[in-house]
Amino acid sequence: MKKLILLLTVLPFLCFSQTKKELDHDAYNIWRSVEDRLISNDGSHIAYTLKPNGYGNESLMLHRFNGEVVLSHDRSYNPSFTNNSQFLIFKVSPDYDELRDLKRKKTKEEDLPGDTLKIYSLESKGIKKVGGLQSFKVPKEWDNYVVYLYEPAPDTAKKKEKKRSKKNGYDLVLMNLVDGTEYTFPYVLDYEIAEEGAALALTTTGNDSTLAKGVYTFDFDAKSFNPIFRAKGEYSRLAWDKKGKQLTFISDTDTTKALQRDYHLHYFKTEWDSSKTIARNADLDQLMVNKDHNNYFSETGKRLYFEVKEFPVLQDTSLLDDEIVNVEVWNYQDQRLFTHQENELKDDQKFGYLSYYDVEKDRFVQLGGSDYSRIAVSDEGDGTTAIALSDYNYRKLITWEGYTLNDLYRLDLNTGNKTKIDEGVRGFVSLSPNGKYAYWYNNSDSAWFAYSFDEEVTVQITNNLQVPFYNEIHDTPSDPWPYGIMSWTENDERVLIYDRYDIWEVDPSMNTAPKRITPNGRGEKLTYRYIKLDREERFIKKGQKLLLSGFYEGDKSEAIFSFTYGKNKPEKLISGDYQYGSFTKARDNKNLIFTQENFQTFPDLLATDVSFKSVKKVSDINPQQKDYKWGTIELVYWNSLDGQKMEGMLVKPEGFDPTKKYPMIVNFYEKSSDGLNNHRDPFPHRSTINYSFYASRGYLIFNPNVNYKTGYPGEDAYNCVIPGVTSLIEKGFVDENNIGVQGHSWGGYQIAHLINETNIFKCAESGAPVVNMISAYGGIRWGSGLSRMFQYERTQSRIGGTLWEYPLRYIENSPIFYVDKVQTPVLILHNDEDGAVPWYQGIEYFGALRRLGKPAWLLNYRGEPHWPVKVQNRIDFNIRMAQFFDYYLKGAPMPKWMRDGVPATELGIRQGYELIGDK
Repeated sequence: MKKLILLLTVLPFLCFSQTKKELDHDAYNIWRSVEDRLISNDGSHIAYTLKPNGYGNESLMLHRFNGEVVLSHDRSYNPSFTNNSQFLIFKVSPDYDELRDLKRKKTKEEDLPGDTLKIYSLESKGIKKVGGLQSFKVPKEWDNYVVYLYEPAPDTAKKKEKKRSKKNGYDLVLMNLVDGTEYTFPYVLDYEIAEEGAALALTTTGNDSTLAKGVYTFDFDAKSFNPIFRAKGEYSRLAWDKKGKQLTFISDTDTTKALQRDYHLHYFKTEWDSSKTIARNADLDQLMVNKDHNNYFSETGKRLYFEVKEFPVLQDTSLLDDEIVNVEVWNYQDQRLFTHQENELKDDQKFGYLSYYDVEKDRFVQLGGSDYSRIAVSDEGDGTTAIALSDYNYRKLITWEGYTLNDLYRLDLNTGNKTKIDEGVRGFVSLSPNGKYAYWYNNSDSAWFAYSFDEEVTVQITNNLQVPFYNEIHDTPSDPWPYGIMSWTENDERVLIYDRYDIWEVDPSMNTAPKRITPNGRGEKLTYRYIKLDREERFIKKGQKLLLSGFYEGDKSEAIFSFTYGKNKPEKLISGDYQYGSFTKARDNKNLIFTQENFQTFPDLLATDVSFKSVKKVSDINPQQKDYKWGTIELVYWNSLDGQKMEGMLVKPEGFDPTKKYPMIVNFYEKSSDGLNNHRDPFPHRSTINYSFYASRGYLIFNPNVNYKTGYPGEDAYNCVIPGVTSLIEKGFVDENNIGVQGHSWGGYQIAHLINETNIFKCAESGAPVVNMISAYGGIRWGSGLSRMFQYERTQSRIGGTLWEYPLRYIENSPIFYVDKVQTPVLILHNDEDGAVPWYQGIEYFGALRRLGKPAWLLNYRGEPHWPVKVQNRIDFNIRMAQFFDYYLKGAPMPKWMRDGVPATELGIRQGYELIGDK
């Protein structure tokens, strides 16, 4: 009887477990990811967008802060709350399937349905919609209006009316959200609203009769659109000051086809009837207004920042196409390789010299020049000084070092005069909030520096005697980077700097010694970091309450702390085996939303306030997860072949039984174990296996960390990875005859090296691998135009010197020279538009394996970069990779593409997924 009772008790659970499904590739369309997490300014409502991981419609969710669902709207995205938290405004897209059907019917682009604007009242729950939407803008800090651009339905009574289009413009509507009143303006190309004050400006192409082309503003008192500049031409770069009292724009009123354009910079004040031209070619000394610069006003509006630039070199228009010589001249004295110049050509053509117009004194000051590559202005544009950087004498360095240096200059904003303050500085230079200091981290010195504009001296503010402020586990043959800056304090009195674990208060004048303000994170191996809740916060005040995150290095758990700067030690609010993130606070109260996740827990939205005393789950985005087999993840440890203690992650299938043997896939890159608590939902990744997908289908996944030394990265990978694999085999639950390995880019290289050295893997997927460091060394990273030399000498490839200094290192670390030893079937992914690793590396590898009769397949997604980006290609890659591993590691039937390939005559027609069994 007792046995019967026990059976009846256990049976329901067994039945439930048996009903769970394995994940398949259709799950990508079922699972959804979260985007556009918003909380209204008053903290009363939460909105977010759900996007399928595969194909399908996006959708919008709106909740009250207590979690109650207010609105679920299909096909919706891009939500925005109004400043007064009374309305939610969002876009609605055409149905995914209907749009696909229309495209299959060869419907013209202009005849396809577009987006719809929807305006939802949080109080009345009423919805207003507008079709033909092109764009919309919601005022950030003023109320009761929304501005949108839309294409109205054709008016059959006005057949001769100019057609609305991208070229001619669309109708702009300013809608009063309170009473529904609409103010419409036709043929609008561009429009802009101010941040704090009610202000709207637009450019129009006019209607060739009653409405002139030009720039108009809206008078919110008179409720009318008024012209401020009218003339035939082109208009661009509308920009208001914060309060909406001043406007600037650029015009080109030359209606000829002259190659040399005369751009005019305009300035307008709302009390004026029209704008005035404040800069044009004739006013500038052999320079022109830069139309490509986003002009802006300083915080107070006292300065208008714009750029001037050199006149471009123009082509001789009398030459015919067959008379133009197109030859690249590569000069060894060039600061940049020709390919690098080509890659940055558009930026170079747009580059200008920063200047400003003093609106009170009606004068110009040019700050930039041909010898400056970047300028940063102090105190949000209102300061008295600026810092200028020039890297022009150091650009060659990037070819073999991977970086450039900068000479630093202080600029007097009143006169534009410059003074050199340092030279040969490596690192990004910034300004303190009030502009008292310029500061930077110099990698060559592994130290932070501060330059005082008042004292005109540079001081080294960290010396690494108490603790290192540089990356302690840096493992490439280059100078280490820092852990970063947390913030500055009020009046630029102190700068708060991170070390590996703690936060330090540092006096930029060094009159007082640095002080640690967090309690011995180093001793606890607890890393404190600041959670910035106010995006516009410029500095931290004494007594200000802050939130800190805490990461426990040992078990990878996290905590959230409350910390009052200058008064107390951090107080733990919540903690757990989670990763916390996506913190978003309401502007006008203490409510906030955040996420917590781990391998089994999806990062749903949680609602609380800054005390974290009560945390409520708001969303339930992927409830179907409970119906699928999932798995668990844990840390594992072993010793490398050279005696180092190693760490990695092991994913086990749901219902794991240590007495059984499981197939295992080893997947790694460099060091990944800090991501133990990342959630991994079913997603068609572009370059890696999906952990939840494979665990659901009965695989173990092992992700080992790798420790590197300089000179022999392939050997380092072997020393760390292989003993990790054997340590798991020794535990008895790994099927040692069915172990695969997978990795991409740097991971792909290491895998190519490993299978030269060991036959422990039954199969391997190696994505975008560098297999020949000699041929790759002198090549180009086409994505940037840079030489590849620095990568091998100083960064990830870790050779530590040139090809002619260490030729044997390049050979010994190049798998292609030992490819005849390979006994492992290899699936290679390498795309023909790869801008990071040359495509010919994948071809070299495949060609050598094929020549030797080794089982090998190469996937090239035409036109794709370093990895597949298009969703159909990502899904295809995941299907083929799963079929590859299933065949070798689980004894599944072989797919047709592995046996017969996909011939060129069937490219894009047949995929060969069919399972055919025998080889």
